[in-house]
Amino acid sequence: MSESILKAENLNAWFGPVQALKNIDLEFSPHSVTALIGPSGCGKSTFVRCLNRLHEEVPGATAQGKVILQGKNIYDVAVDPVLIRRKIGMVFQKPNPFPSLSIMENVVAGLKLAGIRRKSILMEVTERSLKQAALWDEVKDKLNQPGTSLSGGQQQRLCIARALAVEPPILLMDEPTSALDPISTAKIEELVVQLKKNMTVIMVTHNMQQAARISDKTAFFLLGDLVEFGETSSVFTVPREKRTEQYITGKFG
Repeated sequence: MSESILKAENLNAWFGPVQALKNIDLEFSPHSVTALIGPSGCGKSTFVRCLNRLHEEVPGATAQGKVILQGKNIYDVAVDPVLIRRKIGMVFQKPNPFPSLSIMENVVAGLKLAGIRRKSILMEVTERSLKQAALWDEVKDKLNQPGTSLSGGQQQRLCIARALAVEPPILLMDEPTSALDPISTAKIEELVVQLKKNMTVIMVTHNMQQAARISDKTAFFLLGDLVEFGETSSVFTVPREKRTEQYITGKFG
């Protein structure tokens, strides 16, 4: 087994007094896709937000435990959450391009925040990131148009390009295709499979078929607990836990 690139140890999370995650231990291998499945409200999205410290941005939300990124605990007091989010990118359920920025400006927003201004570098990163996001051919002649002028599926790929521009080793995706049509969904699924050549992808999905198609490993969450984690093929065909089998076969959820 390859050494993990990211690991949660005894991770707990709360919204005020309500516990959303209970003692989660989970690790992720480099160059893999992990699907997080489970019914609504089971803690999947909270878990991914804890992995890059977005959870604590919610008023009243707290977390305890460790998240080890490349050997260091991101919850140490000396760690800057902004730097963590450069290493652990995030793509949300609904596309969220910056409305006042062009397509190109959307892609390089993170670089500009980091003080990179040279036009040649910004152009190079724009092209590379849009190609990685399978969007370059569709937008290369209109880079100065608003990001919001694109279709929903294109906007989501633009948001993926924006996340990729800072070259994070890990990309979190919270139901990135749930608001998209089947063609856009297929493009993003193909993209995720390509991305794992260069990074680790952790994706929340409600779509069992999607998890089975594109993930190497699957984690099943229920009521804040991690019920089962393993190779996707095993979790879907010979689950160890009865509750996993019941969820996958549609007995609840």
